[in-house]
Amino acid sequence: MNTEPELFPETKKKKSPIFPIVLAAVLLIGGFFGYRTYSYGKTHEETDDAQIASNMSPVISKISGYVSEVKVKDHQFVKKGDTLIVLDNRDQKMNLESAIAALGTARSNVRTATASTNAAAQNINTTNAAIATANAQIEAAKVNVWRTTQDLNRYANLVKDHTITQQQYETALAAKQSADRQLQVLIDQKNQVSQQTGIVQSQTAASSEQIGVANAVVKQREVDVENAKLNLSYTVILAPADGFVSKVPIQKGQFLQEGSQLFSLVRDNDKWVIANFKETQLSKMVEGQKVEIKIDAFPGQIFHGVVTSFSPATGSSFSILPPDNASGNFVKVVQRLPVRIDFVKLNPEISKKLRAGMNVQTTVELE
Repeated sequence: MNTEPELFPETKKKKSPIFPIVLAAVLLIGGFFGYRTYSYGKTHEETDDAQIASNMSPVISKISGYVSEVKVKDHQFVKKGDTLIVLDNRDQKMNLESAIAALGTARSNVRTATASTNAAAQNINTTNAAIATANAQIEAAKVNVWRTTQDLNRYANLVKDHTITQQQYETALAAKQSADRQLQVLIDQKNQVSQQTGIVQSQTAASSEQIGVANAVVKQREVDVENAKLNLSYTVILAPADGFVSKVPIQKGQFLQEGSQLFSLVRDNDKWVIANFKETQLSKMVEGQKVEIKIDAFPGQIFHGVVTSFSPATGSSFSILPPDNASGNFVKVVQRLPVRIDFVKLNPEISKKLRAGMNVQTTVELE
C-alpha cells in the first residue's frame, strides 16, 4: 500500500460572489429603468417628426408685364407697404388715358342729351301755348259764325218781303260763308299744332331715354377709369406684411404672368410647432395638454407649449397625389396627423432666431 504523500494536493476552488452581485444590480437597474420607461410611455407621447412653422404670405403678380426693377434681395427684411417689384407701366398708363378720354366723351353725350331734352321741353311749352291761342281763336270764330248765321237768317226773311235788296242779302251770305271757312281754318291749324305737340313729346321721351343711356355709359366709363387706375397701381408690387423675403428668383426684364407666385414672405409675427404624430399615438391626446419642446438649434434648452389643434386629415391626404387604396395592391402604412403646438412664454430674442422648418422634438404630457 502506497503511503507516500501527494506532491500536488487538489485544492477546492471557491466561487466569487461578485458576478451574482453585478447580475442582480444589472437586473435591478434594468428593471427600474424599464418600469420607468414603461410608466413614462403610458403618460407621454413623443415624436421627432416636428418642425417650426410660421405664417407665409405669397407675393403674387396681379397683372402680366415685364419687370422693370427688383427692389429686394434674398432674405431681406421688409415692412408692410415696401416696394418689392416694379413692372413696366407704359401700357397701363395708355389704358388709363384712353379710359379718361372715353369718360369725357360719355359725359359730353350726357350734356348733349340733356340740352336736347330741354329744347324739346321748350318746344312743348311753345306748342301748348299755340294750342291755347288756337282754342281762343276757335271760340271767337264760333261766335262770329253764330252771329253771321243769325244775320243771314234775318236777311233771308227780309229779302222775301223785299225789305232789303238782294245785294244786302248776298253780303250777309258771304259773311256767313267767310266765318265758316275761318272757323275750319282755325280748327285745321289747331290739329296741326296738336300733331306737332305729339311729335315733340315723343322726341322729349326719346331724349330722356338717351339721357338714361348716356348716364349708364358714364358709369361704365367711370368703372373703366377705376379699373385702369387699379391696374396701374398693380405695376408696383408691395409687401403685404412685415417679414423676411425668401429667395427672389426674379430678374429685370423677365415677363411675369398674371396670378403667378413670385416668392414668399415669411412673416415675423408668430411661431409655432407642427408635430406629425402617428395615428396610434392620438387616442389620449386632447387640446390643452402641456408639451415639452426641444429645438435642435438650441441644444440643452427646453421650451414649453400647449396642444392647440388637430389637423382635420392626415398629411398624406393633402399631398399632390393622395393615396388611393382602392386601386392596386394595398399595403397598410401607419399614417401621421399634423398637430399644432403653440409656445408658452417664448423668449422674444429666441423667437427672432427661429426659422420655419427647423427640426423639433416634442413630448406631450397625457395626464
